[in-house]
Amino acid sequence: MMRARGLPVHVVGAGLAGLAAALTLSRAGRAVVLHEASPGAGGRARALPDGGDNGTHALIGANPAALALLDEIGARTDWIEPEPEALPVYDLVAARLHHVALAPRLWRRPDRRPPGLGAAAFLALLRAALPGRHVTVAQAFDRHPELLRGFVEPLTLAALNTPVEEAGLRRLGAVLRRLWRPEACRLYVARRGLGPDLVEPALALLRRRGVEIRPGHRLRGLEREGHRLTHLRFGAARMPIAPEQRVVLAVPPWEAVRLLPGLRVPERHAPILNLHFQHASGAGPRFLGLLGGLSQWVLVRPGGVAVTVSAATAALLRDAEAKAPAIWWELREAALAAGLPGPWPEAPPPWRIVKEHRATPLHEPDQPPPPPPHPAENLMLAGDWMEPVLPATIEAAVRSGQRAGRWALAA
Repeated sequence: MMRARGLPVHVVGAGLAGLAAALTLSRAGRAVVLHEASPGAGGRARALPDGGDNGTHALIGANPAALALLDEIGARTDWIEPEPEALPVYDLVAARLHHVALAPRLWRRPDRRPPGLGAAAFLALLRAALPGRHVTVAQAFDRHPELLRGFVEPLTLAALNTPVEEAGLRRLGAVLRRLWRPEACRLYVARRGLGPDLVEPALALLRRRGVEIRPGHRLRGLEREGHRLTHLRFGAARMPIAPEQRVVLAVPPWEAVRLLPGLRVPERHAPILNLHFQHASGAGPRFLGLLGGLSQWVLVRPGGVAVTVSAATAALLRDAEAKAPAIWWELREAALAAGLPGPWPEAPPPWRIVKEHRATPLHEPDQPPPPPPHPAENLMLAGDWMEPVLPATIEAAVRSGQRAGRWALAA
């Protein structure tokens, strides 16, 4: 075990931002105490008690911070490309399977182009990548409905978790600008899931580095004198913070405002609905897109199928159990069209529903900027919602946590 130095930096929250902050600090040899309110780590990208993921999580080559973190914890080889050639997308309305390359350089092949990608639509994509346009995604592509439906809308839902009628083009533009880089569009998923292929190896490395991890340790309050944080309150216990100590608060916005009343945080959030079907085909990982149905993404692993509905409506969240057979029918049709190994019976197998009611902030055109990162001199906020440019994703969480870790090291 590594011997850490100095008074510990307290990192509150063991979601991805908190894990990234703790890794940054421990890599430099700093003592760290990682507090987590729940029994397990991972936050909104957590693994469930049975080991499965709470949702369908993927990374792309344009996520350098997240991929570098995987390298650091020794898990990079466990993230594989399920569709290295092109993403299979099944259009339920047209009953047609086509393949879309995510990399623009591959769009020279007609059988790899997004639907509706002509010269004018391509120019619209280029304009959308320019910074500074405060319109919705739907407004930016209103003259290109086929490209909007077949490519831009799925990308927006995946990256922003916001309907195109409400999604701000500025955040999508930041994503588009990254897609032009070499290797940026390679799609990766965890071979087994986020638990064994991200959270567990991160925690194992932190323990080897001497980080003290305290699960089930919810921060109840903060005490300040002037511009400095003086105590952390965990239940009845008051933990003093020395003048030279630093604290990273890597919690969701609703927890941040509970601890810091008056803090400017996102007020509107978008949900994600996930359905997990038992399925022992032995295939996978495979990744499919769906158009014209209730859901958008299907991730097949040898023991099950995960289906994601981004920006799910209130009605669908309420009626999820009743809609599960229809969602199974949609994914079954796509799996058969894509030739995935079966069986794919008509009757849905047992399923489980996971709802994240506040999965991400709603990324609207007038979304306010994040609050100042230092509500106290020795305190820094971190989390995917603190990212000023990118939407709230795994990459945003990791970048924010790493920034907070570097700040604490520089103090």
